[in-house]
Formats: sequence, structure tokens, C-alpha cells
Amino acid sequence: MTQIGKIHLIGNAHLDPVWLWQWQEGYGEIKATFRSALDRLKEYPEFVFTRSCAAYYAWIEENAPDMFEEIKVRVAEGRWIIVGGWWIQPDCNLPSGESFARHGLYGQRYFQEKFGVMAKVGYNVDSFGHNGMLPQLLKKSGMDYYVFMRPEKHEKELDQNLFWWESEDGSRVLTFRLSDNYSTSWGTPFEDKVLNHGLMADADGHAHMTFYGVGNHGGGPTIGNLEVIQGLQEKFGKDRLVISTPNHYFAEIESTQPELPVLKDELQMHAVGCYSTHSESKENNRRAEHRLLNAEKFSSTANVLLGLKYPNEQLKVAWENVLFNQFHDIMGGCSIREAFQDARESYGEALHIAAKALNAATQRISWSIDTMKPEVRTLSKDKNWMSWEQGDLGTPFVVFNPLSWEVEVPVHANRKMSAVSDELGNPVPMQTVRASRTNGQDNWDTLFIARVPAMGYRVYWCYLTNESLSGSVDNPVIAEGHVLENEFLRVEFNANSGTIKRLVDKRTNTEVLDGPGAVPVVIDEYHSDTWGHGLHSYRELIGYFSDAEVKVLERGPLRGIIRVTSRYNGSTLRQDFTLHHHAAEVQVNVQLDWREKHKMLKLSFPVAVEQPESVSEIPYGFIRRETSGKEVPGQQWFDVYGQARGTGELRGLAILNTGKYAYDVMGSEARLTVVRSPIFADHYGERDDQVEYMDQGIQQFSYALVPHSGSWQESGIVRKGYELNVQPIGVWETYHEGPLSQLMEGIQIASVQVVATVFKQAEDGDGWILRCYETSGSSVETEIVVPLLNRSWHASFGKCEIKTFFIPSNSAHPVQEVNLIEYQ
Repeated sequence: MTQIGKIHLIGNAHLDPVWLWQWQEGYGEIKATFRSALDRLKEYPEFVFTRSCAAYYAWIEENAPDMFEEIKVRVAEGRWIIVGGWWIQPDCNLPSGESFARHGLYGQRYFQEKFGVMAKVGYNVDSFGHNGMLPQLLKKSGMDYYVFMRPEKHEKELDQNLFWWESEDGSRVLTFRLSDNYSTSWGTPFEDKVLNHGLMADADGHAHMTFYGVGNHGGGPTIGNLEVIQGLQEKFGKDRLVISTPNHYFAEIESTQPELPVLKDELQMHAVGCYSTHSESKENNRRAEHRLLNAEKFSSTANVLLGLKYPNEQLKVAWENVLFNQFHDIMGGCSIREAFQDARESYGEALHIAAKALNAATQRISWSIDTMKPEVRTLSKDKNWMSWEQGDLGTPFVVFNPLSWEVEVPVHANRKMSAVSDELGNPVPMQTVRASRTNGQDNWDTLFIARVPAMGYRVYWCYLTNESLSGSVDNPVIAEGHVLENEFLRVEFNANSGTIKRLVDKRTNTEVLDGPGAVPVVIDEYHSDTWGHGLHSYRELIGYFSDAEVKVLERGPLRGIIRVTSRYNGSTLRQDFTLHHHAAEVQVNVQLDWREKHKMLKLSFPVAVEQPESVSEIPYGFIRRETSGKEVPGQQWFDVYGQARGTGELRGLAILNTGKYAYDVMGSEARLTVVRSPIFADHYGERDDQVEYMDQGIQQFSYALVPHSGSWQESGIVRKGYELNVQPIGVWETYHEGPLSQLMEGIQIASVQVVATVFKQAEDGDGWILRCYETSGSSVETEIVVPLLNRSWHASFGKCEIKTFFIPSNSAHPVQEVNLIEYQ
């Protein structure tokens, strides 16, 4: 008889709530699948069922309460095992670090509240890749183990399928990669799969896991599955083939303490096309993540300062919408068209909830600022129908900064003003700019550069007619012909192609680019399915956007804009290259009207460095990657750096974005992936005239080019990525008394390496949560001060470490460090 190693047989039901069907069908399939699993538990006394995803249980609780009570009994018996600990099985590259924290926060707390247990095993068996910070995110969400399947063996070689996975901060989780798929509904016959895994286990010298049950559209373990198991157990013994759970498997492995390899890397790549499909959902995700964090910060501030009720339940609903839409087949862009219409509605609800909470908080704060002038006796709108200004006293405009450091940023006020001053009456330079409206002669707005404290606000005064306060700037921006220039950079455009001819860093007198930049490259991807299965890169160049029109759109002391419009077939690309007086970066606002099918658009930037290296933001961290041209996921920024020719000095170019998640670097050429247009949910199916293509029509996004000398850490690239994505919030006010001053700072963090992303009410109430992380990859000591709470403390951060602080409302109680689910 064949000698096999020990196999733990894991009864599961992989269930995509959305994929080739909409969520309503998934909702019903979850009920049927859970019912089937409960039936198996009655029929087979040794059977144990494993299930993840808090969202599914919430649906059962909502729609089938009697079945929910049955599940609670089975969980208590130890026969229904909760794994995963997250709201859903998300894409594990594209959500932000804070989204992963919220998966754990809402998932684990749901399981604890409803079942009295929390998951110990992280569980993403169908996600397409796994970012390198997950071990820390899992450990700090109460999970010590991890199970995944993709990338499979042919996509990433591993020393063993069982290993320690370690993130940059040193966190480790014991990790198992499935040797075969999670389902018995396709692929290798179940009996053969068990025997194959048994041979692997014997060769490796430790047990393996084999997953069984009908999957994808639910189903779970069948009567036939369990009859096969009984037959195999009679042949090989129940000590060799054990009906088990991931929890029992990992406990057994740890008890034997085998020598296992340690992996310090991300787990990639599978389905590289998923990081650029369906732009709208990816853009909505980025917007919703940031807006919710902004709403939490200022809702917390308004509660502390003014007693405004914190909208905890509403924000939780919004977060749950966002987390659900991060499911790997939604955020990965590989579902049917109707599913993305549902996602649009769900993101819309989340964005609107966040907008309402943010508006309520900022307007409660702005209304409570003392803006009264001695000359004002009563409010009367006599001077202008759009403004409450009396005489030449000005109108208060409150600018809020959600970020945890002071920012100097352009602010757009939707009025035409003659002057702007700060809260002390000091003139602030301004520029009249084109408005988005066309209302007779009223089509102009005002731009000024604001300096706003960290997680705080500042009042600026805007004047309709008081030109005596007008400020001026040294070294105004030049926008002439085909040139943009400020104190720091000079950008020259090719009049025919519309590409960047030269980008000069005037601070070092060096050329940033080694050839034309911002080149719109068109790639053929007819050979690719929606996922990009089997591909590692997209490099089949078939053309460029051309027929360019280059014109100066705006010139002024604070800002210059050159608009480049180019075309390819029926598609039009409009790029507004913008240079601000105060900043050493080029911001580009893009409008793309895309009409291509089975094609991809990238923007190419050859960076003028030797021995190039590349680094990219990943959730709450960063990763260095090879410069081999592979398509890879990223978040708000990626950077190409190396040695400057001739001098050997360290130089680089960071490329930031507001809603794109894919790029590639070949040598020193950096390419931002803008759009793909595969067929919806096309797994190499029949391509007839009835199919529909993604991303047809108009989309908008922004990117920025940040040249730097020295390292990306020294150049503050992490902060710049946030600044592009998190814009200041402006609120028009009028004259009134109030308890608040015209300038407020919300936080002080002494180290520039540490960024605070979260300030929210604690889930258990009676205190506040502040979450920070180290951004540069080196340990640091820092002081943290939260002035509105009258709190300060010292904190030590390891490299890339995430820390969560609970600040009790009672100031007599010390600040405590807690995990991501807000437990000590």
C-alpha cells in the first residue's frame, strides 16, 4: 500500500458573493450553503465545517435568524470553525493599510460579539496576491496563522508550502499554501488530490491540509465528499486522514516544531491585469478610504471641542460598504458589468455618509470660531449676493487640514476676490483662476497658498474689493509657449508630440529624464483575459498618442498650466501640466476619453539614473522591487532612483497618483498604467459582437512628478503621496462669536518618519484611537502631542511598525498601546 503522510481534511465552501452574478444572488447562495453545511453536521458526527467572512454571517443574522442561532450552537460545540477574521476575502494588494485594519476591527469584533470567539487563522484562499505587510496586519488583528492558494507553484516557487512569513517589522505568521485548489467541483478528482497531498506530506516530513467542498458559487462539502473520505479512512486509517480544521492543523505543526523556512517577501504574482481593470471602482475605493478617515478625524475633533455626537454607526455602515467592495473579484475588476453598477451604488452610499459626517463636523467647528469684527452689529447681505462681507472687512474662509503634519497647499475658493489675508491680517498672495461655472461674467475663482496646522484648521480672510492687502511673491511661475518654470523646476514640452522634452531640477542643475517623458504608450493586450492570467508584463507596443495640441491654459504668479491634448484612433488624452510657485513637483490633471478595445495605456518616464532601483508604497509600508518590466501593484506612489551620471550622487523621480494601482519599471524607465479595456469577466471565452468592454468613455485622475536628490525617505515622498490624495477642506463662514480661535493645531509628531492616519472614537467608547506608522524603514523615538486632548507621550517605533494608541477620556488614565481591534 502507498505510504502517505498525514492529511488534515478541511471542509469548506468557497463562496464569491459577487463574480459572475450580483450580490443578491450571492446573498441567497450563502443561506443555502450554510444550510447545507448544517445538514452535513447532523448527518456526519465527525464532520467539521470551516468558514470565513463576517459579512456572510451578518447576512444570515439579518435574513435567517433561526439558522444563525443554529450556527451559534455549532460554533460553541467546536464543529463550526470561524477563520479569516476579516469582513470579506479582499484583494490583498489594493486596499489601503487602514482598510486591512478595518477588516480586522469589524470582522473580529463581530465574531467576538456574536459567537464569543475570534479567528486565529487568516484566510484568503482565492485572493490574487498578498502584500508584504500582511504578517503584521494579521498579527495585530489577533491572527497567528495564514492560509492562501495564489500565487500557485508555477507562479512563485517556495522552498515549502509551509513556512514562516515575515513582514518588514519582524512580525511572523505560520503560513500554508494550498497545494491544489480549495474546491472539489473542478480540477483533480478528490480522491487523487488527497493521495497526491499525502505523498507531499510524506516527502516533507510534516502534515499537509487538503480542502474539499463545492466552491465559487457556494455548495460546500457534499455527501459524496464525505463518503470518499470514509472510504479513504478505511484504507489508510483515521490517524492519517483526519477530518480537521486549520486551527487544529497549525496547533499540531507548532507542537512538533519542525524546521521551517522563513520568507521575507510579498506573495506575488497572479492575475496582474486585475490591478488596472475597472478604473471607476478603484478610484471610488481610494476616495472613500480617505474621505472616511477625514470624517472620523474631524468628527472626533468636533466631539471633543464642542460635544457634537460622534456618528459611529453611520461611519461603520460606510466602512462595511467599502470593505465589501474590496472583495477580490470586485476590486480586482473581474466581475460582470452589473456587479460594478452595484459597487457604484454601494461606494456612493459610503461616500455620501462620509461627506455628511465631514460636513457636519467641519461646519460645527467653523460656526464656533470667533470671527466677529467690532464694526459688525448684525448680519445683512448688502454688498454682494454671494458674500456676507460688510465694508472691506473680508469674509472668513476656514481651511481644514486632515493630515498629521503642517501643509503648504494651494486652496481654491469659489469666489473672485481682490485680496486674501491670514488670521492676523498679513497679506497672502493670490491668483484669479477660471471657475468651473459659466454664469454670465461670474466665471472666476481665487487661488491662494495656505499653510495649515496638522489635523487642524486656519481662518483666511477673503476680500471683494480691498486691494490694499494684495500680496506678492518672489520668483513667480513662468508659463510661456511650451515652457513651465518656477524656482525649482523647468519643464519644456515638445510642440509636436506633446511629451515632456526636458524636466530640469534647477536645485541641482540636472536633467531628470533620459528622453521624452509623459509619453502615452498604447499596448496590445488582445492575448490577455480580464485577469491577465499567465502574464507577467504588458510590453507589446502598438502605438502612441500623437497629433498633439500644446497651449498655455493659465499663467499667474502662483500657478501656471500648460494643456496637452493628444489623440489615438478615437481616443483623446488631455493632460493639464501644473506648476505651483511653492512646490518642486509637477501636478498633472488628466481627462481621458478612451475608446479602445483590448488595449492598454501607459505613461512612460525614462529616469536619468544609472544602476536603477525601484520602490513602491504598499499597505502601511513599502517594498523594493526588481526593475525587470513586470506589471506590479502599487498604491499612492512609486519611485525610481539611482546614481546620477557623472557625479554618482543619488537621484530619483517619484510618480504619485490619485486612483491608479499598477505600474512597471524596466531598467530606469517608469511606466504608470492608466487604463485597460478587456471584456467584462472574460476568461478566454467566446469573443463575439455581444461582449462589452471595460472603461469605455471619460475618466479623470491626477498624477504628480516629484524629482528628488538623496533618498525617497529624505525627500518626504510618503507625505507627498498623501498630500496629492488628501486635499484641504474649505468652508465659507460669516461674522459670529464663538469659543474657538482662528488657528488650531490638532496633533504634533516630532519625527517626520511617523504618520498618523487615524483619529477616531474608540469602539468601546470612553476614549479615542490614534493610529500611526513608521514610513521610512528605520526605528525611531518620537514625542506625540494631541493638544485638544491635553495629552502627550513618548513612543518607540520599529521599522515599518504600526502602532495603535488608546487615549482614555479620563485624563487620569494613561495612554495605552492596543492592537488593531483595540484590545490590549
